[in-house]
Amino acid sequence: MQVFHNKSKVIITCNKRLSPYLQEEVKALGYTIERAFATGVELNITVTECIKLNLNLRCASQILYSIKNFKANTPDDLYKEIKAIEWEELIDFSGYFSVTSNVDNPNITTPLFANLKVKDAIVDRLKEKKGIRPNSGSDVNKAVVHLYWKDAEANVFIDTSGETLAKHGYRKIPGKAPMLEALAAGVIYATNWDKKSPFINPMCGSGTLAIEAALIATNRAPGLYRMNYAFMHILGYNEEVFFAERRILKEQVIKNIELKIVASDLSEDAVEVTRRNAKTAGVDGLIEFEVCDFELTPVPEDGKGAVVFNPEYGERLGVHSKLELTYKRMGDFMKTKCKGYSGYIFTGNPDLAKKIGLKAAKKIEFYNGKLDCRLLEYELYDGSRRIAKTED
Repeated sequence: MQVFHNKSKVIITCNKRLSPYLQEEVKALGYTIERAFATGVELNITVTECIKLNLNLRCASQILYSIKNFKANTPDDLYKEIKAIEWEELIDFSGYFSVTSNVDNPNITTPLFANLKVKDAIVDRLKEKKGIRPNSGSDVNKAVVHLYWKDAEANVFIDTSGETLAKHGYRKIPGKAPMLEALAAGVIYATNWDKKSPFINPMCGSGTLAIEAALIATNRAPGLYRMNYAFMHILGYNEEVFFAERRILKEQVIKNIELKIVASDLSEDAVEVTRRNAKTAGVDGLIEFEVCDFELTPVPEDGKGAVVFNPEYGERLGVHSKLELTYKRMGDFMKTKCKGYSGYIFTGNPDLAKKIGLKAAKKIEFYNGKLDCRLLEYELYDGSRRIAKTED
């Protein structure tokens, strides 16, 4: 099974509503998308080609290479089909592997049982062929097999990523209620920020938005911060391909860039977390860190750029009066201090959004975990044009 050289169906997954931004990333890397759907895209490529994608994609979660598609009604059917696969050509029999799954089958009450059937089939096959039992468990830091099983349709994949790609590796200190890095990248893409004008991030929390903005502007790919992927633990892996791709990542970093990114927060601890995470990412020199109320955040007066808030959402029902005031103050801040900028507020609370006092030009849909959210865009006109209409 020459998976590093033979093309097969590859599914790149992402969180809901990140698919449009993932599609643009994949196309920008020169790949042809066979199919796009709500939680990912489908390509027809080799595992070797998956290496470049793993290192470059910001909005992806997993990159799955299909090795077998089949019908299975029962767990015994599943076991039989899995055992027939030539695992001795894919997994080091003296190594370690794990199994993940997405299962919707009437004969399975828990995905863990399906995972166990897959694991048993692989172990039994390798014991018969090699006489040694490989180790297996829940850690996804070595070889990873993924099962997709819906009704009678089953597909077995090699997960080339392992640990999710949605985490970009630089955030050693998460901070309070952090935004996932893949989501932050998607939000920045949605703003259409030009990567040259100021990027202002008041109420920065752990700094993910500000740091991702710096990474995107300087073309620093997530692969610069990670040295282990599941594709490295598949038989036939050539480490020189990986290191060649990493050299490209290093060469494409934009240095000596003039960029104004401001990250502010009332919490001194939050700003320190942001500073330390930015240092790990190598972009601390590009960010101005401020401990202050968001209304005191310094905003360059050249009248162009992006101001992005990710405030607390509060409870959807029974909105706290304190947060109502905060949202009103955010609207006032953008009206008075950010003229000429594009303003954005990311929130999962539509009731609080009404307190902003501005008419959103766009309401871009996202999910934060399972919470339905919106990125609200405000055109903050300067000079003769009206600043904005009030929210209806």
